[in-house]
Amino acid sequence: MNKYLRQLFTAVVALFVILGLSSTIIMAVRANALNNDPRNARSLYHQLGAYRGAILASDGTVMAKSEPVNDAFKYLRTYSNGPLYAPVTGFFSINQTADRGLEASRSMLLNGEADSLIWQRAKAMLTGATDQGASIETSIDPKLQQVAYDQLGTRDGAAVAIEVSTGRILAMVSTPSYDPNKLATHDTKAASQAYNELSAGQNSPLINRVTSQLYPPGSTFKTIVASAALETGDYQTDTKIPAGSSYTLPGTATQLPNAEAQADGVNGQISLQEAVAWSSNTAFAQLGVKLGASKVSDMATKLGFGSTITIDGTESTGTPMTATASTFPSDPTDDKLALASIGQGDTTATPLQMAMVAQAIANNGKLMQPTLVDRVRAADLTVLSQTKPQTMANAFSEDSADKLTTMMESVVTEANPQLAIDGIKVAAKTGTAQIGTDNSAIDGWVIGFAPADDPQIAVAVLVHNTDVYGSLAAGPIMRAMMQEALQQ
Repeated sequence: MNKYLRQLFTAVVALFVILGLSSTIIMAVRANALNNDPRNARSLYHQLGAYRGAILASDGTVMAKSEPVNDAFKYLRTYSNGPLYAPVTGFFSINQTADRGLEASRSMLLNGEADSLIWQRAKAMLTGATDQGASIETSIDPKLQQVAYDQLGTRDGAAVAIEVSTGRILAMVSTPSYDPNKLATHDTKAASQAYNELSAGQNSPLINRVTSQLYPPGSTFKTIVASAALETGDYQTDTKIPAGSSYTLPGTATQLPNAEAQADGVNGQISLQEAVAWSSNTAFAQLGVKLGASKVSDMATKLGFGSTITIDGTESTGTPMTATASTFPSDPTDDKLALASIGQGDTTATPLQMAMVAQAIANNGKLMQPTLVDRVRAADLTVLSQTKPQTMANAFSEDSADKLTTMMESVVTEANPQLAIDGIKVAAKTGTAQIGTDNSAIDGWVIGFAPADDPQIAVAVLVHNTDVYGSLAAGPIMRAMMQEALQQ
């Protein structure tokens, strides 16, 4: 009898252990996955029935908030000026899990379920008050955001501005954009139809072109090659390098020309500064080959190429907001290295990445971690967290940064005077990347910072699939953004 009792006892204990383990796995290990499963109706009702915290611009402008409504879900997520801020906020939808923007990266804080809000939840339970999520205060400047959005207009493109000394993102615009309110509606049929329409095709407005789309950076990449050259100690702003009106790519019969006669130099030679000012393809293709893939690649890596860049959030706060890794070819042949060195071929970058390059030059070679959130506040206005500036890398020396600044100033003073701003020194580098079948279209670029003698703002602008040089397509947008930022 005792034998059977022991066996029964052992079986009961084993069942309790299995039950405990399965409960632990469900409640702890798989909790986030189960909560985020779109088939989980209970989780959906719980999230939509909670007072989700607001998302605010730097001046307190409300970008997203929850409004009480008289239906089963209790609250409706609303977005003021939705298309303007969509790349920043993302969307919170009745039938699509938040997977982009701050709605995703700070989801646990917004819905009040983050560990840091445990005391707020306890107080709400004890007092009978409504449990509220945290509010997210961003670094976005509404006026600068509006200028960039208006300037891009109906074009396919992106614009991003970064505070030089901190890495704070002041503007992040992607066009065409979309209205998150159409996805936030409690009409499930309308929300599904809107999502299907917005997500269709390669040019979906849901794609944040600042962070999630790669483009050939064109001549803006020459700033990276120039920095690699300066760091060797063998090159100065006035160092003469090979140029010429045309360059035959090594091992091929392909001729690489310049767009401007001034980029040819004199007697096949041009100074490094003039090569930057006039964007000499022949000079930088040969310079990249002379430096070698390792030196150019190492500099690109120091500036962020090759790595996914986290902009906001952690696994504990939601789904982190990241920028796709920009690319430089690994161990290229000399002909491909020549093209890669002028931002063509296998070199690709996000607009955020190129804004970070401008930020590092403006910041004496110090690359800052880009951030989008300044602070997080609980419903009682206590500060839960505050973002502090972080250095990602010391990419190059202050001396190299000074020389790069001088060369980028000459891009404006010599080759592109239309980019100048009265009373303010501007440093810039334009780019015109050939794309499409038979190079029939252009990605127009510009990166820059101002004031060049006391940098405050770094900007990158891309206009995709245009038919004019980057200086003409993207240049005026950068200039307008700088004017807005510096007049405040």
